[in-house]
Amino acid sequence: MGLPAAQRWWLLACLAGVPLSAVGAAYPPNTWLQVGPVVAGIPLAWWELRRWPMSTASVGWVCAFVLLHLFAARWTYSSVPYDAWGHAAFGFQRNMFDRLVHFASGLCFALPLVEAGMRHARLTRRMAVTFMLLAVLAIGALYEIFEWMLTLGLSPEAAEQYNGQQGDMFDAPKDMALALLGALVWMISARLRRDRSQSAPWGA
Repeated sequence: MGLPAAQRWWLLACLAGVPLSAVGAAYPPNTWLQVGPVVAGIPLAWWELRRWPMSTASVGWVCAFVLLHLFAARWTYSSVPYDAWGHAAFGFQRNMFDRLVHFASGLCFALPLVEAGMRHARLTRRMAVTFMLLAVLAIGALYEIFEWMLTLGLSPEAAEQYNGQQGDMFDAPKDMALALLGALVWMISARLRRDRSQSAPWGA
């Protein structure tokens, strides 16, 4: 069974984003860590979607997150020059782009996780939402553990550039909390849309 055309275009867009992120990267030593998983993941996603189909909306949400990740990886998360683009008025004491991406992780993966639970695990809607919230927290925790273990083998400079902790000792729990917040925002907005139109698919 072939992929819908829209899903193929989403995956190709992610593939096209790889050289745009890698070529001329601001911190080349970390490029393979941030871009490499995308290169490996695209053919895997293509194969998995043929075996376990998902809606184009779910694929679009995941690919939108991947593109945001590639954009941030171009500079490394803690060095995206949004202040230079006219956003200095916010007055942040640190570069907050990594916080945005963690929030987006919960927001973008909420629908795919709920859909996977309902479509492939035969969960009820309530159980699928519970699964989604727990999965977002678990994925966030596993990623923070992965970052910690990875930095044990990196130089201090490379570790700081990859982690983007920026001196905040509570960086990891804040990142996890923002991912959960993104998932909750999606959940509430989806529920409001469903209440307005009971005939619409949940989260459509």
